[in-house]
Amino acid sequence: MITREAIIKFFSESRVLQHVLFWCVFLVLDFPKDSLIYQEEFSFLGTFVMSMCHMIPKIITSYFLAYYVIPKFLLRKKYVMTVVLFLIATYLFAAFNRILVVHVGETLIRKGVFTQEPILEILIDWKKLLFGYIPNMYLTTLIFLSVKYFMDYKRVKEKELVFEKEKTEAELKTLKAQLNPHFLFNTLNNIYSLSLSNSPKTPTSIGKLSEMLDYVLYRCNTKFVLLSNEIKLIENYIELEKLRYDSRLKVSLINNVEKDIKIPPLILLSLVENAFKHGAGEDSGSPEIKIELLSSEDSFKFKISNTVSKDYVLKKESIGLSNVRKQLDLIYQDQYSLTIENEGNEFNVVLKIYSN
Repeated sequence: MITREAIIKFFSESRVLQHVLFWCVFLVLDFPKDSLIYQEEFSFLGTFVMSMCHMIPKIITSYFLAYYVIPKFLLRKKYVMTVVLFLIATYLFAAFNRILVVHVGETLIRKGVFTQEPILEILIDWKKLLFGYIPNMYLTTLIFLSVKYFMDYKRVKEKELVFEKEKTEAELKTLKAQLNPHFLFNTLNNIYSLSLSNSPKTPTSIGKLSEMLDYVLYRCNTKFVLLSNEIKLIENYIELEKLRYDSRLKVSLINNVEKDIKIPPLILLSLVENAFKHGAGEDSGSPEIKIELLSSEDSFKFKISNTVSKDYVLKKESIGLSNVRKQLDLIYQDQYSLTIENEGNEFNVVLKIYSN
């Protein structure tokens, strides 16, 4: 069964059909005007013949300007040639219009004996061409050019949107590919450290890693995922890291999110991973990491703080934070804020995502 959507798609993809439909519609709209002019002389069929005699030069003029003069001369800034061709074409097509009407149309529909203007007389009667044919001819041509360039503009914009979407998706995939190996490398290092000491915690850590990889590889391949799933991923990550640092690492996670929302996958994990790597990983004392999640009607807030050594100086963003910012730029543009501060012996990252 042919659906309405299929018809619209077929029409939108067929340039020839669009042009044919345009001229058919224009002929139908133009016919009443010709009927008023010729109704006293000709029948319905005769009026239709005369309408076609006027329509053919309009079509030729429209395509000559749209596909030859404008792209090859006007758009290339060859203004003298544009004016010359325009003037010559105007005269020739107007004369051709008059010749069609007199020597084709009238010949087909008039009966009996009648006189016709010689072709030479038509060619030199510039006043009749100027006031009787050129305005009507160029009114149609102007409408055709307006519709054509509107459709071309619309088509270009649609292609740009598709290109931007594909570009964004490709960049997001690249960013995710950068995040995943980074996370995997750090986690495997943790397990390797445990295995060197034959720790009984090794199987537990492998199980946690397996659960996390299952999520990363198979359950977060969409643009957005549920926040609750990301929190579970973070909890697993924290438990895995606790196995490495034992009791000297203090981690607190405060979840004040009442309503589950959707966020880009692995964003929060990357922030947590950054806190462990540059906080706990470089603090030989008793590192602390505090994580807080808060949501309201118009925003979502994620804050993570970690202690750093007294000699720590923030020189530039880490690769993880830089990738997070790029991914947020692609998805949210100006609908988010990411602040990074180093105050004393504490490193703070605050992410806010606005719903409006």
